[in-house]
Formats: sequence, C-alpha cells, structure tokens
Amino acid sequence: MDQPTEVPAAAETTEPAAHVPEALTLDVRIGDYVPEFLQPAFELFQQYPLALGLLIIVLGYLLGKALQWLITKSVQRLAAKTKTDFDDRLIHLLLAPVLQTTVTLSLILVVLIPDASSAFNQVSIRILVSLLLFFWGRAWFKATHMALEALGVHPDRFKAFQPRTVPLIEMGLKLFMLGVFAYIFMAIWGIDGTAWLASAGVIGIAVGFAAKDTLANLISGVSIVADAPYKIGDYIVLDTGERGIVTNLGIRSTRLLTRDDVEVSIPNAVIGNAKITNESGGPWIKHRIRVPIGVAYGSNTEQVVGILEEIAQDCPGIVGNPAPRVRMRAFGTSSLDFELLGWISHPEMRGLVRHNLLMEIDRRFRQEGIVIPFPQRDVHITSDVPDEDPL
Repeated sequence: MDQPTEVPAAAETTEPAAHVPEALTLDVRIGDYVPEFLQPAFELFQQYPLALGLLIIVLGYLLGKALQWLITKSVQRLAAKTKTDFDDRLIHLLLAPVLQTTVTLSLILVVLIPDASSAFNQVSIRILVSLLLFFWGRAWFKATHMALEALGVHPDRFKAFQPRTVPLIEMGLKLFMLGVFAYIFMAIWGIDGTAWLASAGVIGIAVGFAAKDTLANLISGVSIVADAPYKIGDYIVLDTGERGIVTNLGIRSTRLLTRDDVEVSIPNAVIGNAKITNESGGPWIKHRIRVPIGVAYGSNTEQVVGILEEIAQDCPGIVGNPAPRVRMRAFGTSSLDFELLGWISHPEMRGLVRHNLLMEIDRRFRQEGIVIPFPQRDVHITSDVPDEDPL
C-alpha cells in the first residue's frame, strides 16, 4: 500500500524590516561607579534625593568654574604673545559652553540616580543632550564667523579668504554644520533621516517652481559675491539708469544709496544681467570728468587753453595729481571745440564740480571777451514775382 507522500510545507518568507535608528538610551546606575570609601555617604544621601541632586548640581557648577579659570590662566599666556585679539575673543566665547556643559552633565547625573530605565527619565536625558548640542552648536557658529572675519582681514596672506568671498565661505560652512548637527539631533531622538531626505527632495522641487524668482536672486547673489564686479563703498552705474554707492551686498539684493539720499534695493537677478559701470573700480577711486567748450573762430587758442587750465587748477573739487589739462578736439561747424579734463576725488562729486567749472568759465570768458558761439540761422526773403503767363 502506497504511503501518502508528504508535501513539504512552503517556507515562510519574511521581508527584512526597514532599519530605524534607535534613540539615545542610557541605562546606568550611578551607585555602581561610586568608590567604596564614598559608598556610605552616597547611600546616606540617597535617602535624601533632593539634597543629593542639589549637591551634584553645585559640584557641576564649581567644576565648570574651575575649568573656566584653568582655561583662562593657561591660554591667556599664549594669547599674550599674539598681536591680534582673535584668541582673546575666542577664549571668552568658549568659557560659557564649558560651564553649560558641566551643569548639563550634572543634571543628567541627577536624572540617572533614581531610575534611569524609566521612559520619563530617558526623555529627560535626550532633552538635556539636545540642549548640550545646542550650546556647542551656537558657540561653533560664532567661532566660525570670528575665524573667517579674522582671516578676511589679511587677504594678502590668505588668498582664498578675500573680503568678497568670506560671506560665501561662511554660508557654506554654516550649512554644512547645520546638516551635521541636524543628523546628530535625529540620532539622539531615533528619527530616521531617510524619509526626511526624500520628503525634502519633493518639497525642494515644489519650492523651486514656486520660488523661482527668489532662487534666481540667490544664485545671482552667489555669482556676484564670487565674481565681485563691485564691493561695498563703490559708486556704480547700471544700464537701467540706477546709480549710487553700494551700501549692502546681500544674497537676495544689492542696495544703492543715490545722490538724493534714497536707498534703492535692486534684485540680484536684475543686477546680475545688467551692464555695470563701476566708477570706483579702477586702480584708484578718482574719477575724470570732461567738460566740452566751444569758442568762436578767431579767438586766441593759447589764451583759451591758459584760462581753462587756470580755472581747473583753482577749482576746489579738482585734484592736483594728475594735473588738469585742456585739449583742442576739432574744428566745429561754428566753433573751435575744446575739452577740459580734470580728476575729482569721488565720482559722486561730478555734478557739483561741473557746475562750478561752467559758472567760472562763463564769468572768465565774459571778462576776457571770449565769445561762446551758438547756432544761428539767416533767413533771406526775396520779393521777385514770376512773370505773368502771356496766355
């Protein structure tokens, strides 16, 4: 008789579960790490948990103060040998996180004493560790700003840290550090960052379409900072008509202070595609102005040149080096064309200096009898009457 064949049971297949990082968990008993000669005192204080907690917090505070004093005394000797105050400011910046760290660690010990395995205590520990991360993150951001600021003061020594590139480098470093701190924060609380990254990618695409003008300004701002067609304090003129002194160079916009004391904010996307005339961007900030003058034919050209040079030399807005000069440019249709060239100390003085020069030229030419011609038309009217038609 045939025996029934056993059909093998289908193997159960289980898909591996997605890996989720575990939150920070501390299951430590403080009493296990107390030295034997302190065990009686520790057991005594355990009967009074409030007094034990206050004692630990006070000891943490005193330890922080001692570390501050030690850092101040030991590092100040080295800081005294330097010529800058960067190290002094850095020491002062690090003193606060040191004290905050010891006090926070003492609070963590206080939480661990009664029952470290309870859910409430574990959440409290994560909050305290997150607070500690915030303290050091804030200090790190400030220290980065101070370091880049100190490096930008010496562009000749540190070629990569120019005043125009320091904001871009600082922004990149801060974004990188922000990502690192965010990853540590998620690791503390057991948050899976993969889902967040995927969501951020989708949100980034949506935001990119919705805020394309803002992104265009941001990208143009980065290009302007890297290319540096102008800097703060330069007097620039755009092909769209705006002109003024650059007062602020931001990532989204550039601000100009016009001659009317009106601040104009121009989006970087506009200014990045415009033709920019930087009148302060040459080897020096001086600017040359040109004043064309026409005199009547028959005038003494040497006298005209001498008078114009004398007027320019006596004008308070014209600098002496380079010296002003006069050039004869052409024989015009009704005048001898000259041009007065002089240098002024700042481009924004152009209007006032031209006004003073023209006023003085008119006065001196009247005094010397030099005629400034102007267009004239002669109209001739004839009275001739055509012959009558014989027909």
